[in-house]
Amino acid sequence: MQHVVGIADMKLSTNPEDSLITHALGSCLGVTLYDSITGVGGMIHIMLPMSKIDKEKAKANPFMFVDTGIPELFKKAYALGAKKENITVKVAGGAKILDAANRFNIGERNYILLRKILWKNNVLIASEDVGGEISRTLSLSVSTGTVTIRVNGQAKEL
Repeated sequence: MQHVVGIADMKLSTNPEDSLITHALGSCLGVTLYDSITGVGGMIHIMLPMSKIDKEKAKANPFMFVDTGIPELFKKAYALGAKKENITVKVAGGAKILDAANRFNIGERNYILLRKILWKNNVLIASEDVGGEISRTLSLSVSTGTVTIRVNGQAKEL
């Protein structure tokens, strides 16, 4: 069954018949994690880098921000049996959409903060498709851990 991960949303599954998908990754980041031993798969669609801009929103929905969403994604995956040493992380998004003057750099700031958090926790990104000026769709097969991105109707494995 396909589960849609909305904007500022996260989903996890251990059901091999499931797939997770998120659409319209512009400056937002889509992050997948997959534990090949336990079969735990997860995906988050993050909008903004730092929760300090609105602590109440972050409290109500930690998946909106990189600094609160990524720790939650990992905690919930660990609660389902995933182990850090078995997890593969893949990332897409972080584009410059509607920011031609490059004033806000939301996509780049999201990506930089994600890398810092993962690096501090000894987690490497296995593959990524980030930056540019395109919107992406990201999907994860829970049975295989295969991550696919779709750009302008063309799909490729990440």
